[in-house]
Amino acid sequence: MRLNSPKYLVTTPRAWDSGDVLLDEKHIGEQFDPREMFDTPSQRPIEVEIGVGKGTFLLQRATQRREIDFLGVEYARAYAIYTTDRVRRAQLDNVKMLCADAKQLVESQLVDDSVWRVHVYFPDPWPKRRHNRRRLIQPLFVEHVRRVLQPGGQFLLVTDHREYFEQIIRVVADAPGFARIPFPQLLEDSDHVVGTNFEKKYVKQGRPIFKTALIKYI
Repeated sequence: MRLNSPKYLVTTPRAWDSGDVLLDEKHIGEQFDPREMFDTPSQRPIEVEIGVGKGTFLLQRATQRREIDFLGVEYARAYAIYTTDRVRRAQLDNVKMLCADAKQLVESQLVDDSVWRVHVYFPDPWPKRRHNRRRLIQPLFVEHVRRVLQPGGQFLLVTDHREYFEQIIRVVADAPGFARIPFPQLLEDSDHVVGTNFEKKYVKQGRPIFKTALIKYI
């Protein structure tokens, strides 16, 4: 049974219509193939954005690249429902949403070699030293990102937090099976790196934006 059948859909208040976009992570099983969420050929590439927030990047990217399927992951239910409603209103049939813990999703649930790109933009930096262990980008997480990526797949990261970026670079430098590549152009007619609300806000404030891109070679 495909994951977009009615039993897997999340029921939301009428003001926020999830249509068939928002899926309930409690029903996707211990492991699943995200390509099964879409009524499209299984060979189509799929990109996963972790922490979509209000969905600004996701909607722009999915609108411009209709030949790609997108899975947005957001832990905060209010944002997941808000983005889902935006997707429905934009009539984007190449986007699905999950309200889920991204760490658990990547490390335990996504199957091997199933994703073309993983996007992580402006993750919570947990700036206090005693909270650094809560940061998403840790060696185990990166190892599992490589596992779920297809050969030649890409892992893209952006942050405004210099110290966190330095940690990210240390972690990925030690990660086997990855090589750094130039950050790709993702949005048409945009001067922003990824165009999220956070990026637009921080650019206006004059903050530097740090980015890195990795490709899976084994």
